[in-house]
Amino acid sequence: MLMGNCLLLFLWCLLDKSFVSPLHSSSQSRMGKEQHRNLMAHRKHGMMGVHRVKRGWVWNQFFVLEEYMGSDPQYVGKLHSDLDKGDSMVKYTLSGEGVGSIFTIEPSTGDIHALRSLDREEKPYYTLRAQAVDVLTGRPLEPESEFIIKVQDINDNEPRFLEGPYSATVPEMSPVGTYVTQITATDADDPTYGNSARIVYSILHGQPYFSVDPKTGIIRVALPNMDREVKEMYQVVIQAKDMGGQLGGLAGTTTINITLRDVNDNPPRFSKSIFHLRVPESSPVGSSVGRVKAHDLDSGKNAEVEYSIVPGDGGSMFDIYSNKNTQEGTVILKKHLDYETRKAYTFKVEASNAALDHRFLHLGPFKDTATVKVNVLDVEEPPVFSRLSYSMETYEDTPVGIIVGAVTAEDLDVGNSPVRYSVEWRKDSENCFDIDPVEGTLSVSEALDRERNTEHNVTVVATKVNNPLLSSKVTVTIKVLDVNEFPPELAFVYETFVCENAKVGQVIQIISATDRDMPAVEHRFYFKSPSQTRNRNFTIRDYGNNTAGVVTRRVGFRRLEQSMYLVPVVVEDGGYPIRSSTGTVSVRVCTCDTDGSLFSCNAEAVFFPMGLSTGALMAILLCIVILLVMVVLYMGLRKHKKKDTLMSSKEDIRDNVIHYDDEGGGEEDTQAFDIGTLRNPKGIKETAQLQKIRSEDEPNQASVCMPNEDSEDIRAYIHHCLLENSTPPYDSLVTYAYEGEGSVAASLSSIESWVLEPKEEYRNLCDWGPRFKTLAGIFKEHESIYEPNGFLLVNV
Repeated sequence: MLMGNCLLLFLWCLLDKSFVSPLHSSSQSRMGKEQHRNLMAHRKHGMMGVHRVKRGWVWNQFFVLEEYMGSDPQYVGKLHSDLDKGDSMVKYTLSGEGVGSIFTIEPSTGDIHALRSLDREEKPYYTLRAQAVDVLTGRPLEPESEFIIKVQDINDNEPRFLEGPYSATVPEMSPVGTYVTQITATDADDPTYGNSARIVYSILHGQPYFSVDPKTGIIRVALPNMDREVKEMYQVVIQAKDMGGQLGGLAGTTTINITLRDVNDNPPRFSKSIFHLRVPESSPVGSSVGRVKAHDLDSGKNAEVEYSIVPGDGGSMFDIYSNKNTQEGTVILKKHLDYETRKAYTFKVEASNAALDHRFLHLGPFKDTATVKVNVLDVEEPPVFSRLSYSMETYEDTPVGIIVGAVTAEDLDVGNSPVRYSVEWRKDSENCFDIDPVEGTLSVSEALDRERNTEHNVTVVATKVNNPLLSSKVTVTIKVLDVNEFPPELAFVYETFVCENAKVGQVIQIISATDRDMPAVEHRFYFKSPSQTRNRNFTIRDYGNNTAGVVTRRVGFRRLEQSMYLVPVVVEDGGYPIRSSTGTVSVRVCTCDTDGSLFSCNAEAVFFPMGLSTGALMAILLCIVILLVMVVLYMGLRKHKKKDTLMSSKEDIRDNVIHYDDEGGGEEDTQAFDIGTLRNPKGIKETAQLQKIRSEDEPNQASVCMPNEDSEDIRAYIHHCLLENSTPPYDSLVTYAYEGEGSVAASLSSIESWVLEPKEEYRNLCDWGPRFKTLAGIFKEHESIYEPNGFLLVNV
């Protein structure tokens, strides 16, 4: 290698005339001496570095062998400048990676040596810088230049498998050439130099089952029809060798564990053709009878076996269950067994794979069959009822002692023992039925009530006489039928309202009904108004769906006339016999808006919208009552004082005023009223004086009016007026006001004026006919007239 480097340097010297080497020609030597003189002249004049000098470095890439084992330092190469004339005036320096520790240079000659062994895998190259300086001045003669020392590779690293050992799987029965896996080895040597990193793969162990590609490391199946059931695991050793597999190359090995993956290539097989099982006849349905098993050489899902019973005569009594954990088939009892009816059953069981691989169907059917014989063992059994359960019906009014129904049980064993019946007594339920112990007939023992209990569940026990320990039970459901004994009623206490502006046919309330009876199908109610009364305000409209509506029959309601209506409603059911009842719907008359919204129904509704509570309303009403009482007391006291100013209580005789509504008493009514009570205090004395004057003038006046000559004309005139007037007779009431005492103006009363005229005669009233007889008697009795504040009643 050293000789090769020297040769390269020599060739480079021949191509570059400016390169100065130890083997230069004579002409070049002369040129070198001349340049040396010029250099010395420059040194003398101190002009070094002022003028640019052509660089005289000539080199190529240096190489150093790795893993050098010699005793002397390894020669790397030589640095030389064309300014070096061999007079030891030029000094060479070296800097960069590893200078001093790895690399060193001879300052006078430029020879570079490696002080120790190098490893390319640790560092493939080093970058260094060279400098040629004047020995005397220490100034650089050439610009600093950079070069590389490359560590030349040797085959000192073997191929390595970084991830070994490896594991791989391949399906069994795979054809030749089936891909298994690929492995790769790495070599730390330089792949660009020589064959140190050129790897070739080969198989050392595992033939003839597998093969490996020498370049790619791909492992493939080399032997056909490898059966997992024969051998499942294979260990293959692969070698990777560098130098292209040539002699002297380094090698590395690894192990690949290859497992054959199972495929469904084996059918299940029964270990024997006939299985014998035994089962007692008393075994319950669903109990296990026995197990059968078929073996499959495959594994996992490929070994799962499904069992089924081949349809036949005996297979209908049994079923089979496949256990995926044990791969067994469990025979299960499907129906009850009876030794007296049949003592043995025979059927076939088939075992097959759940998952089939169509590639191997040509190997044969993947199923197997075996025969199962089941022998029934005789067991003494309890009595058996004719039914699993009984249902009976009876009416709730059924008398005590009446038979509702019967149950039947018998002993099916060979002995045929008699059976006795009983009712199982339970604390949590009512025992309303008895049973005949021999016949098994059920009868009512207590009164039934469907509204309290619609259904009774009675447990009947049948016991063998020969073996009382053997008994069986059955449930008897007795449904109590309804008897229509309760009338329907309104579902709620209905209270509604009707607007004052309601129209005819307006529905104001929807009503429904309830019934304590419970019919078999559903309730059916009918609504109507009572037939004996006719309600002109409301009527009942039956909708036919167990509801009805209260409907108005007239327009408008007045709350002031009647604020509450009670609407009777007759409700009938659809039972037999028909039951009915009469309910009442309360309807209040309320004030509503134009759109029918409730406004108010009473005075309370006026205040409640204002947000006043009941206590506040009571306080307000109490205050109003107190104020009214005070006003009444005040007015009473004031009136009392006013009466005292007019007259005393002893003088006031106008308290007894008689009022009657007849049309007049006629001539015989002389005691109906006393006109003398209609007097004012002032006229009492004047009336007394008038009576005194009259008594003096006519002491002998007769008590009976005597008719005069004008009475006939007056009577005829009054009769004529009565005939012309078509209106019936009426009473006219004339009221005169009393002006009180102390008035400046005189009284304007015509009655009072009569009193003040003593000479006025009223005897002519007797001549006017029997109609004025009573009036004449009054004047005759009192002989005076009342003052203007009285009343005059004239019967025409």
